[in-house]
Amino acid sequence: MTTDSEAFDLDRAHVFHSWSAQAALSPLVFAGGSGTELWDESGKRYLDFSSQLVNVNIGHQHPAVTSAIAAQADVLTTIAPTAANLARGRAAQRIVAHAPDGFEKVFFTNGGADANENAIRMARLVTGRDKVLSTYRSYHGNTGAAIVSTGDWRRMPNEFARGHVHFFGPYLYRSEFWADSVEQECERALHHLRRVIEAEGPSTIAAILLESIPGTAGVLLPPPGYLAGVRELADEFDILLILDEVMAGFGRTGRWFAFEGHEVVPDLITFAKGVNSGYVPIGGVLISAPIAHAFDDRVFPGGLTYSGHPLAAASIVATIDAMESEGIVENARRIGSDVLAPALTDLAERHPVVGEVRGEGVFWALELVADRDTRDPLRAGEIARAKSEMLARGLLPFTVDNRIHVVPPCTVSADEVARAVEIYDDVLALLDAAL
Repeated sequence: MTTDSEAFDLDRAHVFHSWSAQAALSPLVFAGGSGTELWDESGKRYLDFSSQLVNVNIGHQHPAVTSAIAAQADVLTTIAPTAANLARGRAAQRIVAHAPDGFEKVFFTNGGADANENAIRMARLVTGRDKVLSTYRSYHGNTGAAIVSTGDWRRMPNEFARGHVHFFGPYLYRSEFWADSVEQECERALHHLRRVIEAEGPSTIAAILLESIPGTAGVLLPPPGYLAGVRELADEFDILLILDEVMAGFGRTGRWFAFEGHEVVPDLITFAKGVNSGYVPIGGVLISAPIAHAFDDRVFPGGLTYSGHPLAAASIVATIDAMESEGIVENARRIGSDVLAPALTDLAERHPVVGEVRGEGVFWALELVADRDTRDPLRAGEIARAKSEMLARGLLPFTVDNRIHVVPPCTVSADEVARAVEIYDDVLALLDAAL
């Protein structure tokens, strides 16, 4: 009989964890899950308002997806990417069906990092240029070019790739541009990007790489006109635009892609996570026709052993079909506008520790501050305390820096949101008292 103790002991004896000092780790042990809930061997249940790493968009153990994986395993578990396979072709077809007009092909990868890696490679090969511009508040993955494109601290011990330049994106709550309105923040952020392009030399720049909505950096919704303005700058200087939809795509914002509604069409789109809720590792690059056809008679020098793995491809087909037939993307949009937005706004109005609430769909952040006037971030110790208190109450949270990210599966119900909000309310009251 498996126990939490056995799983914990095996983990601590043999598993090396990411982004961590190993000695002090004490990971939670989970035995099963369904929908928005997880549980351990003792039966304690948790509402998963982290969606793990903001990827379980369709919820845990969706029967259509698990059945599709099992059915594919009965037929063909793996096949080389040099072959054609029905599951792979159908997965690409389903993804392209939700892309903007002009997108034809999908290059499958093992996850989001190598999706960004290969999008950068394509941009450099097509343009013949080297530099990639990305923001400081960003995360693009933990492979060579992807981690150096990342703006946060994880880049600094890993700066081995060449040709990366960073700039500041819009973030009105902590504006780098002394802006006092959304319009001013957008205008000044675009001017800043223009000056970076000019100073770096447009003829040296292959691509601008942006998360449509920076996720780990804080669910930073772009102000109206910003993404369209970046597209205009890219066109003016003949630079490709790559939009990273790894975290924000496939329902997370209540839309299939987060950039929809921003009057922008990129040249390349990277995806992973929500495309199959992480049931089997997979990601990819959606490629617009001009870039895809650039390799009609020219070899693309890239590939992966597990590109378009049949089990992962089958899970994509089942996930997208279920999202369409069950209205899961629409549910995320409705929950965001009708349930989460008013509930989180109410929390912010009642709790001084909340400096700002922002988000859409099932993609939200509570930015916590020690002082609303100075906007000083809440200390790490208090965030750790908040996380511990939420876990004790049966809520699995997603915390980053001085923020609580509210990111349940797209299948979440209004009743489940109400249960989570009650826990947030209790924990925020404790933080208020500590201030």
